[in-house]
Amino acid sequence: MNSETHRDLWVFIEQTDGNIAPVSAQLLAEGARLVKDMSEEAQLCGIIAGNENDVALASKDTIAYGASKVYTVTDPNLKNYTTDGYTIAVTAAIREHKPDILLYGVTPMGRDLAPRVAARMGLGLTADCTRLDIKASDYLEFARTETTMDTSSINLDDVHLKQTKPSFGGKLMATMICPNSRPQMATVRAGLWDTPEADYDRTGEIIPVDVTINEEDIRVRIKSHQAEIKSDLSLADADIIVAGGRGLGSKEGFDLLRQLADKVGGVVAASGSAVDAGWIEEEFMIGQTGTIVKPRLYIACGISGSIQHIAGMEKSDTIIAINTDPDVPIFEIADYCIVGNLYEVVPALIEHWDEFKSNI
Repeated sequence: MNSETHRDLWVFIEQTDGNIAPVSAQLLAEGARLVKDMSEEAQLCGIIAGNENDVALASKDTIAYGASKVYTVTDPNLKNYTTDGYTIAVTAAIREHKPDILLYGVTPMGRDLAPRVAARMGLGLTADCTRLDIKASDYLEFARTETTMDTSSINLDDVHLKQTKPSFGGKLMATMICPNSRPQMATVRAGLWDTPEADYDRTGEIIPVDVTINEEDIRVRIKSHQAEIKSDLSLADADIIVAGGRGLGSKEGFDLLRQLADKVGGVVAASGSAVDAGWIEEEFMIGQTGTIVKPRLYIACGISGSIQHIAGMEKSDTIIAINTDPDVPIFEIADYCIVGNLYEVVPALIEHWDEFKSNI
């Protein structure tokens, strides 16, 4: 593809019943930053697929969150997400309107759709990104301060999307570019940026994409939905998180943390060490290779604070860390450091929480 004909930055807007996913709003906020470093003609756009009513609702939110244009593909057969139907919709929009960059959220839908679109169009795709840059100077600053890589060969005139992701279990950070194909595509984790404030006074252009989705094009039929009711919020959206690490000593330690989480109105999470030990499922892991979070309050219990874990929670508004070792790395970023046995400290927190919270 000729990169000179591909100009805009697109965000795939994930929507359910017209409600857009928080990660899509977050990507619009990051896209607004990135598009400033692209060509003068580049604009921030959304791409939405679904039935007519849902797309109309989601389009209003997409513009309110910062998009100048919204490309829409509407068809009754797109009411429910299917890999086949959405792949046809997104690839048709790409071929007609030629974005330079297309970003997806790291969600079940994004992880399913992005590689199918990439394969259908013969494009590259970087999965699970934790940082994006356009300007080489911004990337150089990041590389010099956060990595040990040799930056001497970086070209300051390079305007490709720099897609950074953890590799080798979070031990290395790898940055990819796609200089020979367009659009440049990446899936990006939720929770890296704040969800922007919606401004419903903003105006934008809605551009329908003419695509026909036939029933025979869709090989999977959605016959019904069954919602799974969970007691916990998703980690990315949680306001308070109580996380446990290897210092718990066993999986039974999470029973105590759940009592604390219930008391403070939070959710339970874990370090990679606790997950690797088999004490809790991987979906609860915080870190570069897990979920990146920014809660109002993060309570770390028995977590030493590896680089990978700290990268996933260091932007929390307030951090309370409990550990028997006064020299653990997590104490360097914690707002409140409690040196002690968590099996003594946590029950005391539960008992005196109402008194304690007024001081934080």
